[in-house]
Amino acid sequence: MEELSQTDLVYSPRSSLQLWNVFVNWLDFFYQFFLKILRPFSHHPLPDGFKPLPVIELSDMAAESPVTTIEISSGRTSTEGEVSNIHRLTVVLDLDETLVSAYETSSLPDNLRTQAIEAGLKWFELECISSTKECNGVPKINYVTVFERPGLHEFLEKLSQFAHLVIFTAGLEDYARPLVDKIDTKNVLNDRLYRSCTVSTQYRDHVKDLLCTSKNMCRTVIVDNNPYSFLLQPLNGIPCVPFSADQPHDTQVFFKSNPNNFEYILSSHFLMRTHYMLKLLDIILPLLKQLSEEEDVRGALYDRFHMPEWFEKQGIPRSCWTSSQVPESR
Repeated sequence: MEELSQTDLVYSPRSSLQLWNVFVNWLDFFYQFFLKILRPFSHHPLPDGFKPLPVIELSDMAAESPVTTIEISSGRTSTEGEVSNIHRLTVVLDLDETLVSAYETSSLPDNLRTQAIEAGLKWFELECISSTKECNGVPKINYVTVFERPGLHEFLEKLSQFAHLVIFTAGLEDYARPLVDKIDTKNVLNDRLYRSCTVSTQYRDHVKDLLCTSKNMCRTVIVDNNPYSFLLQPLNGIPCVPFSADQPHDTQVFFKSNPNNFEYILSSHFLMRTHYMLKLLDIILPLLKQLSEEEDVRGALYDRFHMPEWFEKQGIPRSCWTSSQVPESR
C-alpha cells in the first residue's frame, strides 16, 4: 500500500502533463480546422498581370492648403456569390481621341497617313452626309479618314460581356452615327448619345451629364480623354489618354515623378504626352472588370484618381456637381 502511494506520487504529475498536452493538441487542431474554413472568405489580391492606371496626384497639391475632405465608401468588393445580385455596370465611352482618331480626308497629311498605316493601325474612310445643305439644296457631304485605337474591337466585345455599353460623344450625329455603325461590327453597344444630349455649364460646354445614361451612379463609369466632359460627376470618371494617329503606339500620358508614383499632367483640354504605354486591353479593360465587382465604383475611382480635388484646383467648385452626394465611409 505504501508502494502504491509512492507510485501515485511519482506518476500523477506526469499523467496530468500528458492530459494537458492532449488538451492543447485538440485546441490547436480545432483552431487550424476553423482557420481553413474561414480562409477562403478573406480578401484576395489582384492578379500579378493586372496593371492599374496611375493615381492622379498633381505634383503641387501637397504644398497647397488642405483641401476639403470627401467621405466616400471604401468600395467593398463583392464576393462571387454577390456579383450576380449587383446591377450591371454601365460603361460610358467617349468616341473621338478615346476610341478613334478621325481627320477630314482632304486635310490629312500624307506622311501622317503613311506613318499610321506602317505602324499597323486599322483605318477606314467614311462618307458623312450632313443635315445641312449646300446653297443649291444638295446635302453637304464630308469625307473622313478614321484610325482605330489598337485593340478596339476586342475591347468592346470583352467589355460587353459584363457591362452595359453607351457611346456618348460631343460630336454631331451626322458624323458620329455612321462612324459608330462602322466600329460596332458585332452590335455590342446598347445606346448612343450625341452632342444634342450634352449640356452647357458656366465652366464648360458640351459636358456629359451621366444621369442621361443611368440613374444609378454607384454603377456608372465614364472613360473619356477630356476630364471636363464628366465635371458634373467627377467621382465617376476615368481620364483616358488621348489617342492620335500621329502617336500610333498608343502612348500613355503621364509624368513619372519617382519609381513608385505616376502623375497626370492635366492642362485645359488635354494631357501632355510622354512615353508610358497604355492600351485598352492591358489597362482599361482590367480596371473596368475590377470596377464591375464593386458595389459602388465611386470609392475605388476616388482612391485611384482624386478627381474632385483636381477639379477644385481648376476653379470648379463642388456646388456644380449634380452627383455631389457620395456614400458614407464604412
